[in-house]
Amino acid sequence: MTKPSILITRAIFPEVLEQLRQHFVVESNQDDVIWSADELVRRLQGKVGAFMTGTEKVNAALLGQCPHLKLCANMTVGYNNFDLAAMTAAGVLGTNAPDVLTETTADFGFALLLATARRVTESEHFLRAGLWTRWSYDMFAGAEVHGSTLGIVGMGRIGQAIARRAALGFGMQVIYHNRSRLDAATEASFNASYVGKEELLKTADHVMLVLPYSASSHHAIGAAELALMKPTATLINLARGGIVDDAALAEALRDKRIAAAGLDVYEGEPTVNPALLSVPNVVLTPHIASATLGTRRAMAALAVDNLIGFLLHEKAVTPLNPEVLNRAGA
Repeated sequence: MTKPSILITRAIFPEVLEQLRQHFVVESNQDDVIWSADELVRRLQGKVGAFMTGTEKVNAALLGQCPHLKLCANMTVGYNNFDLAAMTAAGVLGTNAPDVLTETTADFGFALLLATARRVTESEHFLRAGLWTRWSYDMFAGAEVHGSTLGIVGMGRIGQAIARRAALGFGMQVIYHNRSRLDAATEASFNASYVGKEELLKTADHVMLVLPYSASSHHAIGAAELALMKPTATLINLARGGIVDDAALAEALRDKRIAAAGLDVYEGEPTVNPALLSVPNVVLTPHIASATLGTRRAMAALAVDNLIGFLLHEKAVTPLNPEVLNRAGA
């Protein structure tokens, strides 16, 4: 029996590549070249599945040129690279990798919060520049984290994991805003209170963004929202680029309208707005919230399970558009 053909669009762990080769004819991109849209279409010819990382856009234009394609498996939890409506219309299943990165991402959210509130990046640059010659009472004095108020925008799995750390580990008061309110028992488990978005922005000492990106959440934090925040407050974006208006944020940081920001995601990444690079009161990391070896292996393993499950057995573990499964009779 001939093995189905799949494409791996970016470099992955060698052991993952070998596992896939046991079940499929594999074309891989271990050189980790970023392909153009036309090159991706060319590489997908004759392929029934694709292992993806979120870099590659799957839309109607691509699908119309790849008639054999049945599955696109993201190894990321985010899937704004997928046009799910177009994929469903074309009968192509999309999958992602939820759950396996929740705790690691929540850990990093706190790492970014602590680094931002306590001015770690600023103080390290100061030290490396040889400027530290004496102690002073206000040298890099930042904001308290323990006992402060954390406002979480987006209270899914990652938001709840952050809330647990905040309430149980740091004694923080947790307020949150979400599309829908959590049940009372879940709120009580981390002593969280549901508030409106405007109240959250006005009240929180630290604002943490963990909401999914969509057309409705584009620039959910812009100049008007930043103006509501305390001048002593910090903003942490752990979610997706585009949720924050990066230009407006850079201006607010420059003018000290908020104290500081910590960003792991950006509009148009990997390009970063140059204005953000010129202000000192921001901590910048290159989209690494899930970057532990254990978590990245688990993310890749889930994408593998989806490829094997659907292409060989018509069963998917984490389908994003399950109506395609129903159509296939799975």
